[in-house]
Amino acid sequence: MILCGGRGTRLQEHTQEIPKPLVEIGGMPILWHVIRLYAAQGFRRFLLATGYKGELIERWAADCEWPDGVDVRCQDTGLQTPTGGRIKLLEEQLSGEERFCATYSDGVADIDLAALLEFHSRHGALASMTVVRPELQFGVTELDAADGRVTGFREKPRSEHWINGGFFCMQREALNYLDEDSVLERRPLERLAADDELRAYRHEGFWECMDTYKDAVALNDLWASGQAPWRLWR
Repeated sequence: MILCGGRGTRLQEHTQEIPKPLVEIGGMPILWHVIRLYAAQGFRRFLLATGYKGELIERWAADCEWPDGVDVRCQDTGLQTPTGGRIKLLEEQLSGEERFCATYSDGVADIDLAALLEFHSRHGALASMTVVRPELQFGVTELDAADGRVTGFREKPRSEHWINGGFFCMQREALNYLDEDSVLERRPLERLAADDELRAYRHEGFWECMDTYKDAVALNDLWASGQAPWRLWR
């Protein structure tokens, strides 16, 4: 499942005309990059939970040429539906599936999805959430705690804290923690954690979210350099 319904309000330079998942990196929508990231590692069935300007996503997905065996389908999950609700609305399409993966349509990484699935199978809880330590937006000034003397600088170091990087793996039973007005990142994940049913898969490699225009420029520059870390396909 790929969540494709948000408005992308912090990317207004692009998203007044097109939905955020269709903002391009290297001439292809970021949604294409996310799907190819999964397809390169053996995934074949993709459900896109659409909302804002979803008809554009559906038209694009139908016209796009996908690798052999890859099936991409869209379902309108409503304009105002929150993230957890979009997943809940796709429940009927999971008939026969014991587990599923879910992610956002605006994040790319050089994540090893087989390792994520193995981690999920091994711990036995209902849900796994990939966590990352993002690069800080600003450089850091290092100070002497005693007298405030500046002892050095570090240019945009990684955060010491782990954040939600998307790339979830869940058992079907995890859907019992969701309803149609659930914000996935709030009560559902909090309840899973409280019930000891949520584990964190630490991804130490590249991860980037296209949240702002500046992010879009940086990702396009990486792609243009020929060294985009998330490009795991030929």
